[in-house]
Amino acid sequence: MTQPVSWIPPVLYGSVLAGGVYYSAVGPGLTWRTAGFAGLLAALTVVDMRDRPIPPSLLLALRIVLLAGVTALDASGLSRVLFVLVPFLAYFAFGRTAALLLGAGCVAAVAGAFTLWVPGWHVRAEYISDLLMFALGIVLAIAMAAVATGEQRARRQLAGTLEQVADLSAANERNRLAREIHDSLGHHLTAIGIQLEKAEAFASLDSATSAQAVSNARWSADRALDEVRTSVRALGSATGSVELSRSLADLVRHLDGAAGRVTLVVTGRERRPLPVLYRAAQEGLTNACRHSGAARICLTVDYDDRGARLTVSDDGRGFDPGNEGFGLSGLRERVRIAGGAVAVASSPAGTELTVEVPW
Repeated sequence: MTQPVSWIPPVLYGSVLAGGVYYSAVGPGLTWRTAGFAGLLAALTVVDMRDRPIPPSLLLALRIVLLAGVTALDASGLSRVLFVLVPFLAYFAFGRTAALLLGAGCVAAVAGAFTLWVPGWHVRAEYISDLLMFALGIVLAIAMAAVATGEQRARRQLAGTLEQVADLSAANERNRLAREIHDSLGHHLTAIGIQLEKAEAFASLDSATSAQAVSNARWSADRALDEVRTSVRALGSATGSVELSRSLADLVRHLDGAAGRVTLVVTGRERRPLPVLYRAAQEGLTNACRHSGAARICLTVDYDDRGARLTVSDDGRGFDPGNEGFGLSGLRERVRIAGGAVAVASSPAGTELTVEVPW
């Protein structure tokens, strides 16, 4: 339910009270009728300032009774203007149809009162003018109520929309942070695990290879720390302003070490940094090295006039694309935001991840 404009009734009550008292003071004089007139106006004010809720139908009936009493005791005749409050306040409680019916009823009631107490009023210009002005006041009151209810409805809708936007923004930020943690820390922790496993396996067989694996693990740990600091300072992507090809070469060297499983091929010219491709390479290489059991992994990046295409392919055991994990789903969201597309093809003969991103 919409709320009525609270300041309008008191302003009308005060105006009618001042006019009625002034008319009585300069005319017939202040009498008990003047006191009763003022008392009923005070009662109307109390009703509008009530703390306890009153059923709308009962409240409407109480207002009409009090307004009728005020009109009967007002020697000036000004108080009939207060009846414009009946359809005005009813609009907020019962809607437009009820307000229109009550407005028509108020105009008919004034016309009926003129008929009963003012013989020949329908040929007297002042009474016809009063009736027309009263009808115009009813129309304006209903129009004001319609505008007020429309504004309140719009404010509620706006507040609801802003709340939804805040919820979506918070959800998007949580998803972004989750992707950052998975794609940066998750990748580096996986790489550290791979290199430490390699160091342990070669510890008694080839000390040089074992030492190189430990060095690569240390590099991944340093890289993870750098990315955490970068994310905290919100300075941008993990690759910064370094060319993607150099970042990918560094990634392959420290992830694959001396194993020689990963081949990197870059064609074309990079126009500007595309950090999402670095994340795609991290995700694809991590999955291929960790889970596929592949003997050969190929990372290719092709630049052209439209954008860039990155492909990670391997000859591993494959997986069911319908059961992709958080990493791939997060990558799809990243690429979607960048305006690109992700395609995954997998079979027992190998897996191919393709990411296309426009400039």
